[in-house]
Amino acid sequence: MKFLQKRLTTTQTIILSFLFVILIGTLLLTTPLASASGEATPFMDALFTATSCVCVTGLVTVTTATHWNLFGHIIMLIMIQIGGLGVVAMTTVFTMLLGKKLSLSSRMLLGDAFNLDTLQGLVKFLRRVFKGTFIVEGLGAVLYLPAFVPEYGPKGIWYSLFHSVSAFCNAGIDLLGADSLIPYVHNVWVNVVTMLLIVIGGIGFIVWFDVLSVIRKWIHKDNYGMGILQSLKLHSKIVLTMTAFLLVSGAVLYFMFEYNNPETIGKFTLGEKILAACFQSVTTRTAGFVTIPQKGLTTPSVVITLFLMFIGGSPVGTAGGVKTATISVIILTVIATVRGQEDITCFKRRISAKTARKALAVVLISFLVSLVAIIAMLIFEQGDAVDQIFEVYSALGTVGISRDYTSVVGLAGKIILCICMYLGRIGPITMVLVFTMRDKTDAVKLPKENVTVG
Repeated sequence: MKFLQKRLTTTQTIILSFLFVILIGTLLLTTPLASASGEATPFMDALFTATSCVCVTGLVTVTTATHWNLFGHIIMLIMIQIGGLGVVAMTTVFTMLLGKKLSLSSRMLLGDAFNLDTLQGLVKFLRRVFKGTFIVEGLGAVLYLPAFVPEYGPKGIWYSLFHSVSAFCNAGIDLLGADSLIPYVHNVWVNVVTMLLIVIGGIGFIVWFDVLSVIRKWIHKDNYGMGILQSLKLHSKIVLTMTAFLLVSGAVLYFMFEYNNPETIGKFTLGEKILAACFQSVTTRTAGFVTIPQKGLTTPSVVITLFLMFIGGSPVGTAGGVKTATISVIILTVIATVRGQEDITCFKRRISAKTARKALAVVLISFLVSLVAIIAMLIFEQGDAVDQIFEVYSALGTVGISRDYTSVVGLAGKIILCICMYLGRIGPITMVLVFTMRDKTDAVKLPKENVTVG
């Protein structure tokens, strides 16, 4: 134990903590106590399910509703909750479980990752995250009750809680059967509640508290005449703007590309088409629930889906992907370069070159990992290439939607997808932490020389 206390860095603790929870979950799911049939579940299927839960992805090799019993569902729910809070909580919790106190460097590291103004606010921040999470999930469960209780009776209470946690944590794992939310494609209430939970969980805790702080000041008239939007921090402005743009543009594009497609929304009424297009745009942001068959999407819609899955949600939240803020910084860097500007600016604020380099590194490394995973899938697995590419991006983005390929994938494919889900959950976060730890000023500046690009 003392060896671990002296040797483990915060980043290593993140990596090992996720592996530890996945391993424990796998062992519990393999036992006959977790399956509906009373038989032991194959290790690979249990490992895949545990990885999907902890990494809040949603891909499954067995039907969640019928394969697992109540005990199995409870284990899955606990893993989803741990995975959803993992970005914020796992580092601190597992560090303390190992008997380690948070060192100054660890506090600085976590404070930078959480964008806190003071190191003393770290514990308070975590407390607010837990409190806010349970409040939102509780409200979500209550809102689901009118839909699930009349249909499932007392069991609908459990369904409401499970799906609220799954939606908020952007896990996309459901207890409704093999068709996810497709039977509820025309149910406005279920669609709206699910979309709200997905978006709230995906925008990030930093944005939560910034918005609440600004609203509180506005109510008490401490905003010095500024509006709510103007009073927000730059990070919140970028996240909210990019999120709104992606959600609206995604819904419009899905509506256009699928309008006459009989395999998806072609036979729906106008209102039903709009609802389905909006839900598709929201769920591709790492949520995992579906209301229309992904196998029936048109080619343009598949391309849009891959793009949205790669971006994912926002930093320090429950969503995966390279994050909205990361893509925003890349776009702003390109705009500044094209305009010949020295500084990267947004909303009358300057973004540091260090942030731009981090954003570029996260996007490039994530893309290279996806490329390697796709090649591996094409080599070791059979099937349609589009389905395989779709599956890889769904796993890496911790999205969880599938073109009916997960259930037929072989052993090699399951291993590849498990690795993708794991890297997708801890990859970009860990990369940022590593970059932050290694950030230092060079004592000697080397000579500068131009390189021709473009």
